[in-house]
Amino acid sequence: MTAASLPAPDVTDRSFWVSGHVTEALAPVLTAADAERGTPWPQTLASQYARFFRDGDRTVYEAQVAARHSRLTRATLAALHDPRVDRIDEVVDGVLLLCEQSTWCWAAHDDTHDRFGRVTPTVTEPYLDLGAGEVAAQLAWIDHLLGPALDDRAPGVRWRIRLETQARVLRPFSERRDWWWLGVDHPIMNWSPWIQGNVLAANLALEEDPDRRRVVSALVAEGIAAYWASLPADGGVDEGYHYWWQGAARALEAQDLLGCAGIEPEPEALDRIRATVAFPHSMHLGGDWYVNVADGAARPLATWPWNVVHTWALRVGDDEAARHAASYRGLPGGPFDERDSLPRAVRTLSDTAWAGAPATPSPLVGRVVLPSTGVAVARTAPGSTRGLAVSVKGGHNGENHNHVDVGSVIVALDGVPHVVDAGKPTYRAGTFGPDRYELWVVRGDWHNVPRIRGVEQAPGEQFAARDFEVSDAGAGAERRAGRSLSPDSATKPTFGDESPVGTWRAGLDLAGAYLVDGLEQWWREVTLDPGAEVVTVEDSWTFSDAGSPVATDGPTAWHWLLAGDVTLAPGRAVVRFTPDDTPRSARALALTWDAEAVDAALDVRELDDPELAAVWGEHLTRLRLTARAEAQSGTFRVTMGPTGSGPQEDA
Repeated sequence: MTAASLPAPDVTDRSFWVSGHVTEALAPVLTAADAERGTPWPQTLASQYARFFRDGDRTVYEAQVAARHSRLTRATLAALHDPRVDRIDEVVDGVLLLCEQSTWCWAAHDDTHDRFGRVTPTVTEPYLDLGAGEVAAQLAWIDHLLGPALDDRAPGVRWRIRLETQARVLRPFSERRDWWWLGVDHPIMNWSPWIQGNVLAANLALEEDPDRRRVVSALVAEGIAAYWASLPADGGVDEGYHYWWQGAARALEAQDLLGCAGIEPEPEALDRIRATVAFPHSMHLGGDWYVNVADGAARPLATWPWNVVHTWALRVGDDEAARHAASYRGLPGGPFDERDSLPRAVRTLSDTAWAGAPATPSPLVGRVVLPSTGVAVARTAPGSTRGLAVSVKGGHNGENHNHVDVGSVIVALDGVPHVVDAGKPTYRAGTFGPDRYELWVVRGDWHNVPRIRGVEQAPGEQFAARDFEVSDAGAGAERRAGRSLSPDSATKPTFGDESPVGTWRAGLDLAGAYLVDGLEQWWREVTLDPGAEVVTVEDSWTFSDAGSPVATDGPTAWHWLLAGDVTLAPGRAVVRFTPDDTPRSARALALTWDAEAVDAALDVRELDDPELAAVWGEHLTRLRLTARAEAQSGTFRVTMGPTGSGPQEDA
């Protein structure tokens, strides 16, 4: 067996695994592990796997995979705390179930159907995807953590782990270098660090040949460096906050493991790391709410490993990022989520700096501009959730996991979004197929952007914002007085003056996102007046003489997606969104407009998608403001601000 190379104490370090903070953190896990031991394990059935190819359902199979992983993680943590034989036997059962599973790849990623026309795994052609990487990493960490106990209780198990991991992951990774997620004929995205970090864990723990171990470590180092180089210098992430945790955070974890192999990041990579570590807190609205774009949830559905942010923030000297991470210390729900992965749970437990970090308030940054992705955020009162926060998204409609949302606006009141982006749906076969842009949650009509003369925004990278600009110059400034923030003109994140004095403005031309005859410009300007607690969204447009004065494809309409309960009156809608952890006396948000210019209607969208419902509740409501007349040029304005009063604690 090889010497251990993963950064956590193994089962022989009894002082650690029975220490006070570990025992306290593991208490709910031990209860669950003891309750399920002796019951049937979750089964991954061929019929469940085949459903993706038959009817598009991927959740049934993946839910069984996740349940098996979670149970094995709990069993491993319980055995580390007390390595008695019944607990070790439970781990052995789970390990062998994984080793005997026909494939570690998720059906949604497997190429077995495309290549061979099969709806069952092709065991001789293992496909290396996210699922395969996750199994390899879990087995590698189990081998590292419980190796001596496994040798004593079940000789042969560790041999089987190595056999399967070599065949399914390590050899495919090193021998086949045309995996698309390496950046071969495809932009590098979150799959690359996620898979390669898991490959590296398997390599360090399970590869017995030192030469092959060095080769794989070098390949991973090359891949992680390529990922850092692919990120914009300002730290922006086009996939947003949700996928930051499965992209940039995975790369940070992989970089930690590369350190175990004696490979440190280059200075250029450290610059990108420093920028991306600032991303989570720059998107923070308050509490557990974040600015979300693309396939991202506005509120996380799991506990993220904030120790990763904390460690790297300290390393690169970002006090605000460290404070934001530490704000999650001691919150209900425990220090980690064992449903996520064994490596993240163990590394959270064994992070001594994190264990001793005092809980601190989130910094709640006042102004953020990320030129690379065209995202800007501003709040009324820096350092406090009280008041309004607004975000504007530019960019284009061909980003990773993208929605059709150029120019979309999110508005939060007292830290809770009221004008919202629906976010991530439950994935199915069609989610990433040719019909993706037929999904309501992806379409422009269900984002906070206009339908212009009956035409929605179009998907594709060529459909993009023009002239994205942000200014804190004050109420008397010219509309275009702000500095240009195109990707070519700025490379570092902009954190504005923390003073609440002065009006913040963001402007962009939406015309390039639409295929509308004669549309020359559709200038959207979003302003935040901190003193008046008002957000204004003003659209001004110009058509050429060639443009038809009559909307041939339908009328122009402005859409606003609202969370919670909505009441409608002439020229006014009031939104009250009070999630379970929000005081019932929280203020409501009022939207107002010129009632003579548009007809107003509400479209209620009942949420039968479990992921969307977990964030927003039973429904979302679209406010639809339809123009009564079309003009070659004109202006339409919607204002938003709090109505009523009530105590609201700062986050």
